Amino acid sequence: MKILLTGSTGYIAQRLLPVLLNNGHEVICCVRHRAKFDLEKYRSPLVSILEVDFLKHETLQNIPSDIDAAYYLIHSMSTSTGDFEKMEETSAINFKDSIQKTKARQVIYLSGIVNEKILSKHLTSRRNVERILGSGSYSFTTLRAGIIIGSGSASFEIIRDIVEKLPVMIAPRWLNTRSQPIAIRNVIEFLSGVLLNEKTFNHSYDIGGPDILTYKQILLRFAKVRGLKRWIGIVPVMTPKLSSYWLYFITSTSYSLAQNLVDSMKVEVICKENNLKEILGIVPVSYEKAISETFEKIEMNQGMSKDELTSYTLNDGIARFAEVPVNGCFFDYRKVHVNNSEESLKKIWSIGGKNGWYYADWLWGIRGFIDKLFGGVGLRKGRKNQTEISPGDAVDFWRVLIADKRERRLLLFAEMKLPGEAWLEFRIDNQNVLHQTATFRPLGLLGRFYWYSVLPFHEFIFRGMIRNIARELTKHSKQDSGKTILRGYE
Repeated sequence: MKILLTGSTGYIAQRLLPVLLNNGHEVICCVRHRAKFDLEKYRSPLVSILEVDFLKHETLQNIPSDIDAAYYLIHSMSTSTGDFEKMEETSAINFKDSIQKTKARQVIYLSGIVNEKILSKHLTSRRNVERILGSGSYSFTTLRAGIIIGSGSASFEIIRDIVEKLPVMIAPRWLNTRSQPIAIRNVIEFLSGVLLNEKTFNHSYDIGGPDILTYKQILLRFAKVRGLKRWIGIVPVMTPKLSSYWLYFITSTSYSLAQNLVDSMKVEVICKENNLKEILGIVPVSYEKAISETFEKIEMNQGMSKDELTSYTLNDGIARFAEVPVNGCFFDYRKVHVNNSEESLKKIWSIGGKNGWYYADWLWGIRGFIDKLFGGVGLRKGRKNQTEISPGDAVDFWRVLIADKRERRLLLFAEMKLPGEAWLEFRIDNQNVLHQTATFRPLGLLGRFYWYSVLPFHEFIFRGMIRNIARELTKHSKQDSGKTILRGYE
């Protein structure tokens, strides 16, 4: 089947696309900017890109007429400019008009749960989009969800940020509002399951997990799964504006998104019973299991070797760490132009073991000794091969996640004892610029204290390391200031 997928660079579509491809469907991915979609990572003849903007009618003429179905996964809630309700309405009208000119038998829309009489602007807009799309000449299926539990989901990342940053919280009263969160795995199962399933044509379904929880319970159960103790006090005096600022300053989300989320969080999102689970044979997982799956089963396409895993952190599989997080992390990022990228790549592929880390090896040795004192793996025995390296290999107290010479990328995951998780990445781009990025995702306040305590050492260790990798190969150094960045949830 030929499927049109909108919102292709978004969180849901990125999870749905591999499933559609694995099921043998040909997928046309709609994007506003071709450069933002990494087609290479799929390496499938079944996927293609179509540059289209549903807010601009003149770009819609290239939509193929021979599609069998289309997914509508577009929303504008986080926009900082313009009226997102008007934008969503315009986009929906243009999409409907375009799809009606094709042979599509079905349109599938992921909306929000809209069972209350008084709705937020966000949910009112979603209901309006559903009304517009439902007036088309094709069969229409709507799935309505509340909070989606999965790494990358805006709501989930905000929950994570709040819980991991604040041991004590004085929170707004909307934390007493009830919701019915659902695991991302189940969302994708529902989205793929209704595709061209005639039993679901011209029906709408609420989808949610088995647990109905207040937002306070959602935060506390998240903390329980993460092994964190948290206390939450609720005050009734916070206005929506103050609540938005509270969310904005605590989570680093954009203020416009914070406003819309607060507006929506005042509305209960509880599913109406339906028979979709029985039709598709889907068993929704619990909230706590969904959290555990999020931290344990991040998928990736890179194959792993069978090298023995000695770290307790990685015993259940290293693939889940190969997707380096962006939200809620500290970064040390540096770059330098290299004249001979092949020689630089050889140096990167030979890092660790007898060759050391190219700068301040005595400090790396002290760090390994400290790690041993606390029951960690220490520096181990170096590496098994000084010139070749494969995913799964041990390199001192790092584990190799990705070693791709074609993409000129090496990604390491730290196995030393840490109050959080750490990655070290080297990548040489097509302009022969070497990028070196250290990423640290802290666990609670202790993780943040740890990062700032080692920050002075990082400043000259990481700066010295990239300079020595590029020594005598550097044509013109274009290093950044080396400032560490704290990036919040976006």
